Amino acid sequence: MLLTISTTHSPATDLGFLLVKHPDRPQSVETTGGTAYVWYPEATPARCTVALLLDVDPVELARPSKGQRSPDNFSLGRYVNDRPYAASSLLTVALGKVFRSALKGASRDRPELVDVALPLEIEVSALPCRGGVKVVEQLFAPLGWAVTATPVPLDPAFPDWGDSRYVQLRLTGRRKLAEALNHLYVLLPVLDDAKHYWVSEDEVDKLLRAGEGWLAGHPVKELITRRYLANRRSLALSALERLQAASDELETTDEPEEVDESERKKPLVKLPTEAVLAALAESGAARVLDLGCGPGTLLLELMADRRYIEIVGADVSSASLRIAERRLKLDRLPERQRGRIKLVQSALTYHDDRLKGYDAAVLMEVIEHLDEVRLPALERAVFGHANPATVIVTTPNVEYNVRYEGLAHEHLRHDDHRFEWTRAQFAAWAARVAEAYGYDAHIRPVGDVDPEVGSPTQLAFFRKAA
Repeated sequence: MLLTISTTHSPATDLGFLLVKHPDRPQSVETTGGTAYVWYPEATPARCTVALLLDVDPVELARPSKGQRSPDNFSLGRYVNDRPYAASSLLTVALGKVFRSALKGASRDRPELVDVALPLEIEVSALPCRGGVKVVEQLFAPLGWAVTATPVPLDPAFPDWGDSRYVQLRLTGRRKLAEALNHLYVLLPVLDDAKHYWVSEDEVDKLLRAGEGWLAGHPVKELITRRYLANRRSLALSALERLQAASDELETTDEPEEVDESERKKPLVKLPTEAVLAALAESGAARVLDLGCGPGTLLLELMADRRYIEIVGADVSSASLRIAERRLKLDRLPERQRGRIKLVQSALTYHDDRLKGYDAAVLMEVIEHLDEVRLPALERAVFGHANPATVIVTTPNVEYNVRYEGLAHEHLRHDDHRFEWTRAQFAAWAARVAEAYGYDAHIRPVGDVDPEVGSPTQLAFFRKAA
């Protein structure tokens, strides 16, 4: 199995310093089931390419490790397979061993280059891909890569046979080398959807370490987590819980500028929750829907307030609902308390009779995760079909993004946001929806109001028209 990484950074041979592999000295490293070879097919100031070839011995790989018993039955598949030719978790093991310091983002000789985004081109000659080209794009495109995935035909001489499950992968983009290597480390075995070694709890630590800074916000993080952890449900849930906790902590400390402790503002992540709770109290609602509840941040607050006698958390993600269930400790609640809350899996763009007849519905930081073309379907399902007396919607104010250092003007606050609206756009949307479905709508700022760009988040309070 062959992997190449190229750059046109000037001088391009700096790649060797970052990888701690000299362009003039080919190297070999013993790794799981075979030998990894590293060399540079091209090394000039204009362009430099490093190649990693993993030569797998399937016979050696099939032998039991020390202390293990040999299998009772001979299986030809243990010896005749695609492991010597196709990228898999074995390649990520080799990456971790051969480019260990580069994965960690460390360079003794060129430390100033570690945080530089380099123009990179990565190619994998044969990559097994469960789910086809679409899955490759779902995994790499949100990370900023331009993706070219070319299906490999079963047999070029017989095109009618169609394509194999393998693709030739080419990624291009400007990234830090450590980021690129960690993307590969996590996503190559996800595409293969197989681990060629025993997966235990320490694999969760490896995943979170390699996914730091990008996995928590990836739009298909649940697929990545599940496949990386060999579809072991308990490990995947543990990883997702830790990702959510890390994400909450990151947002909690995400403030536009340094301030004195005496002047420190409330963390941004808490502002929508507090604003929603205040609006719910004002509405007088007792039976509440949390639509797009995610891992249960708002549900925890609702459960702590006895005025809410019936609470429903709805989300399309079953993994998020399982995390919410564990965070709420539903299995330990007294029967009376447990009867106050229900979790349901539901897509908010479809009519669901289970969501009808409630006093209030909350869409807290939800609508921006949908494509704008899907919003009319959500409006019909929530305002038309479920038709609660009160609807509370919060969403980021894109105008405020300029107050966040390091957030480029054209970038959104979260990798999974499909859009972010200005204050005028949000007000226009709320007015249109209110008129269409018989509500009165009032827009409120969430957080301190900047005289130039408004508040960081905005809230629409919909009440049934008298």
